[in-house]
Amino acid sequence: MDDLIPLVKSGLALVATGDRTDLRLRLEQTLGRLANPDIRVIVVGEFKQGKSKLINALVNAPVCPVDDDIATSVPTVVSFGDPASAAVVMPRTDGDAVERRDVALEDIAGYVSERGNPSNRQGLASAEVRLPRRLLADGLSVIDSPGVGGLESAHALTTLTALPTADAMLLVSDASQEYTEPELRFLKQATRIVPNVGCVLSKTDLYPQWRTVADLDRGHLSGAGITAPLIPVSSDLRLFATQAKDVELNRESGFPELIGYLRNEVVGKAQSLRRTSVAQDLLSTADHLRLSVTTELQALENPDGVPLLLADLEEARERADQQRKRSSRWQTTLNDGATDLISDMEHDLRERLRSIQREAEAAIDDGDPGPVWDQFAEWLEQRVASAVSDTFVWTSERSQWLAEQVAELFALDEVPLPLLEVSSTDGVLAPVEEVPFLDPGRVSAAGKVLIGMRGSYGGVLMFGLLTGIIGMSLINPLSVGAGLLLGRKAYREDKEARLKRRQAEAKSLVRRQMDDVVFQVGKQLKDRLRLVQREIRDHFGAIAEEHHRSLADSVAAAQRTASTFRQEREARITELKGQLAAIDRLRAQAARLVPKPAQPAQSAAPAQSAQPDGAPDATPTGAVQAKA
Repeated sequence: MDDLIPLVKSGLALVATGDRTDLRLRLEQTLGRLANPDIRVIVVGEFKQGKSKLINALVNAPVCPVDDDIATSVPTVVSFGDPASAAVVMPRTDGDAVERRDVALEDIAGYVSERGNPSNRQGLASAEVRLPRRLLADGLSVIDSPGVGGLESAHALTTLTALPTADAMLLVSDASQEYTEPELRFLKQATRIVPNVGCVLSKTDLYPQWRTVADLDRGHLSGAGITAPLIPVSSDLRLFATQAKDVELNRESGFPELIGYLRNEVVGKAQSLRRTSVAQDLLSTADHLRLSVTTELQALENPDGVPLLLADLEEARERADQQRKRSSRWQTTLNDGATDLISDMEHDLRERLRSIQREAEAAIDDGDPGPVWDQFAEWLEQRVASAVSDTFVWTSERSQWLAEQVAELFALDEVPLPLLEVSSTDGVLAPVEEVPFLDPGRVSAAGKVLIGMRGSYGGVLMFGLLTGIIGMSLINPLSVGAGLLLGRKAYREDKEARLKRRQAEAKSLVRRQMDDVVFQVGKQLKDRLRLVQREIRDHFGAIAEEHHRSLADSVAAAQRTASTFRQEREARITELKGQLAAIDRLRAQAARLVPKPAQPAQSAAPAQSAQPDGAPDATPTGAVQAKA
């Protein structure tokens, strides 16, 4: 990617000759992306599947803690850096987003592991480790995600919300068994969000039947319609082979295939996309610069044609001015689409949660929720997490669809489209409070006796008084028997009353939990969709502004030629031709970066453009990619 930096700098040099701060800002952002490449690969999976050791084997360093119990509690980002270093990232209390604090590399386990930081009590957002490794030198960042709770828990939502900003995801599952239903479900969701998904079968050295498991997993992937590759590996064999410098053992570990996948399918495709993005920015910039230069040059070389040229430019500027107004088609589509999307998202979330609530209340009515409340709460959290993740994935797809609809309408207005990337999803779907505690309803033996005695006291007294009429004592066999019967009846009634109270309280807790989820998750998803709407609006609004500014500059340049003297005209023509040659060279270099599409057997004749010579090409120079 280093060959692109001089090209962008040459574009900045051309923009600096004019007063186009808008184009300069775009190229500066492009230069910033090139200076700080970040190709993110998130490693996910159930706990104790070997995710951390896989990353250690990839970079040949113990950067991620490995434990017999659950190890990782904080996401750990491993990227390139020389010299090696480590840092932790934590939210700030003064209102700023985050704060980085350098730590010793050997102490990083005390911050990111369950042993050193159980359940992330320190409140860290993430940890960063930088290593001088050739695999990471092209901008590759490998992220170790926490496995606490597995892929069915609310922790999986944190990973899921990070996927839209990732370039790839690796699902790690060991060779002890074939894919489980949660793993396949998570894979299906991930393939709908992240552009590149790979599967790793770990611990092949521990399970001789790993080939059978690999075949079963490939069958599951095929049956689910998932085209992700499955790569069997052994992290222990890789680490041993690296220490012994044994090429054959390293080949048997399976890591050469995994590294090849990361370099070719992940890094290679990400770099190709970014080269295309840079090309689109340069092409768009060159077209805008070329418009005013060619307009002024034509006016100077052909003074008699200036009135006709001005009429064409004024007409094009009117169209561009209409495009900036809120009544334009893309603005209407964006506003209506965002409103509908927010409404549909809220309805979708409520409908999923209502179904879970009805199912939960039916289960509560069928038995006593007290003794099994812990298992019930875990089931409820899993179902809610699954419902929220489905809504998030659906919302992400709809957001991308909306961006594509706006892009299509915008392209009809004959304006080139650069790459669009919506901001990250950090902070989306923060965890909701856990399901509250419910009294299990256990009664001690002494308590049962007291309940029975309260019920039997009235029976003994009542029947004792009745039998006293015939001369029997207050305590007699009849009164004692009646007391036992009434005491047993009182205990059963008390037991049923306590059961009803627990069921009513359990239903109340379920409803309260659903309300909390709708309140918090609904607000977060709405904020996310509004962010998508604002960034799409600002993105296309800036493009329309650039287009209008280029046409306005062209009109002004053509008008200036009327007051230019002959001697000045010749010098200006020479200067403009030099600028035009530099712009054309930049455009030709940028055009070579764009992959050429396959040519059809027959093509229709090109349509005649209604724009004047030098106007930006009516064909969009790039697609729109929305990471929502």
